[in-house]
Amino acid sequence: MKTLFLTLAFGLFSVIGYAQTNPNSRYQQGYTKKSTGTYVQPHYKTTTNKTNHDNYSTTPNSNSYTGQKGYKAKDYSSGANNYGSGKTIHTGSKGGQYYYNSKGNKTYVPKR
Repeated sequence: MKTLFLTLAFGLFSVIGYAQTNPNSRYQQGYTKKSTGTYVQPHYKTTTNKTNHDNYSTTPNSNSYTGQKGYKAKDYSSGANNYGSGKTIHTGSKGGQYYYNSKGNKTYVPKR
Protein backbone atom coordinates (compact mmCIF):
# COMPACT_ATOMS: atom_id res chain seq x y z
CA MET A 1 0.00 0.00 0.00
CA LYS A 2 2.80 2.40 0.90
CA THR A 3 4.56 1.61 -2.40
CA LEU A 4 1.36 2.30 -4.36
CA PHE A 5 0.91 5.64 -2.59
CA LEU A 6 4.52 6.68 -3.28
CA THR A 7 4.22 5.64 -6.93
CA LEU A 8 1.02 7.68 -7.38
CA ALA A 9 2.53 10.68 -5.59
CA PHE A 10 5.65 10.54 -7.76
CA GLY A 11 3.52 10.31 -10.90
CA LEU A 12 1.45 13.31 -9.87
CA PHE A 13 4.52 15.45 -9.14
CA SER A 14 6.07 14.37 -12.44
CA VAL A 15 3.01 15.51 -14.38
CA ILE A 16 2.82 18.80 -12.47
CA GLY A 17 6.52 19.45 -13.07
CA TYR A 18 6.12 18.82 -16.81
CA ALA A 19 3.15 21.19 -17.22
CA GLN A 20 4.23 24.27 -19.11
CA THR A 21 1.01 26.27 -19.27
CA ASN A 22 0.46 29.43 -17.31
CA PRO A 23 -1.41 28.47 -14.12
CA ASN A 24 -3.19 31.83 -14.17
CA SER A 25 -6.17 31.96 -16.49
CA ARG A 26 -9.15 34.20 -16.92
CA TYR A 27 -12.61 33.94 -18.43
CA GLN A 28 -13.10 35.94 -21.64
CA GLN A 29 -16.74 36.87 -22.23
CA GLY A 30 -18.12 36.46 -25.74
CA TYR A 31 -17.86 39.48 -27.99
CA THR A 32 -18.31 40.59 -31.60
CA LYS A 33 -15.23 41.70 -33.54
CA LYS A 34 -15.91 45.18 -34.84
CA SER A 35 -13.62 44.73 -37.85
CA THR A 36 -15.40 41.62 -39.20
CA GLY A 37 -18.68 41.33 -37.29
CA THR A 38 -17.66 37.80 -36.25
CA TYR A 39 -18.91 36.60 -32.87
CA VAL A 40 -16.22 35.04 -30.65
CA GLN A 41 -17.53 32.44 -28.19
CA PRO A 42 -16.75 32.88 -24.47
CA HIS A 43 -13.60 30.99 -23.44
CA TYR A 44 -10.80 30.71 -20.91
CA LYS A 45 -7.38 32.10 -21.75
CA THR A 46 -4.06 32.43 -19.98
CA THR A 47 -3.36 35.80 -18.41
CA THR A 48 -1.09 38.06 -20.41
CA ASN A 49 2.65 38.02 -19.77
CA LYS A 50 5.77 38.73 -21.83
CA THR A 51 6.08 35.30 -23.49
CA ASN A 52 3.96 32.81 -25.38
CA HIS A 53 5.80 29.76 -23.97
CA ASP A 54 3.05 29.13 -21.42
CA ASN A 55 -0.06 29.95 -23.48
CA TYR A 56 -2.73 27.37 -24.27
CA SER A 57 -2.26 27.98 -28.01
CA THR A 58 1.51 27.32 -28.04
CA THR A 59 2.93 23.89 -28.92
CA PRO A 60 3.22 21.46 -27.15
CA ASN A 61 0.81 22.92 -24.54
CA SER A 62 -2.90 22.22 -24.47
CA ASN A 63 -5.96 24.00 -23.13
CA SER A 64 -6.92 22.36 -19.83
CA TYR A 65 -10.56 23.43 -20.28
CA THR A 66 -11.10 22.09 -23.82
CA GLY A 67 -8.24 19.62 -24.30
CA GLN A 68 -7.33 21.38 -27.60
CA LYS A 69 -3.62 21.15 -28.43
CA GLY A 70 -1.54 24.27 -29.06
CA TYR A 71 -0.62 25.16 -32.65
CA LYS A 72 1.59 28.28 -32.49
CA ALA A 73 5.40 28.20 -32.45
CA LYS A 74 7.17 29.26 -29.26
CA ASP A 75 8.90 32.64 -29.16
CA TYR A 76 12.53 32.41 -30.28
CA SER A 77 12.01 28.94 -31.82
CA SER A 78 12.97 28.05 -35.38
CA GLY A 79 9.24 27.75 -36.16
CA ALA A 80 8.73 31.40 -35.24
CA ASN A 81 11.06 32.40 -38.08
CA ASN A 82 8.45 31.35 -40.66
CA TYR A 83 5.93 34.03 -39.70
CA GLY A 84 5.32 36.68 -42.32
CA SER A 85 7.36 34.96 -45.04
CA GLY A 86 7.60 37.31 -47.98
CA LYS A 87 6.01 40.20 -46.08
CA THR A 88 7.60 43.43 -44.88
CA ILE A 89 8.12 43.21 -41.12
CA HIS A 90 7.40 46.46 -39.27
CA THR A 91 8.52 47.37 -35.75
CA GLY A 92 6.12 49.21 -33.45
CA SER A 93 6.94 51.96 -30.97
CA LYS A 94 7.23 49.42 -28.12
CA GLY A 95 9.44 47.01 -30.07
CA GLY A 96 6.77 44.52 -31.21
CA GLN A 97 7.09 43.26 -34.77
CA TYR A 98 4.19 42.75 -37.17
CA TYR A 99 3.23 42.48 -40.81
CA TYR A 100 -0.01 43.14 -42.68
CA ASN A 101 -1.82 39.93 -43.62
CA SER A 102 -3.87 39.35 -46.79
CA LYS A 103 -6.91 41.03 -45.16
CA GLY A 104 -4.88 44.15 -44.31
CA ASN A 105 -4.80 43.42 -40.57
CA LYS A 106 -1.72 43.60 -38.38
CA THR A 107 -0.37 40.16 -37.52
CA TYR A 108 2.18 40.16 -34.72
CA VAL A 109 5.33 38.09 -35.15
CA PRO A 110 6.55 35.92 -32.25
CA LYS A 111 9.89 37.00 -30.83
CA ARG A 112 12.83 35.45 -32.64
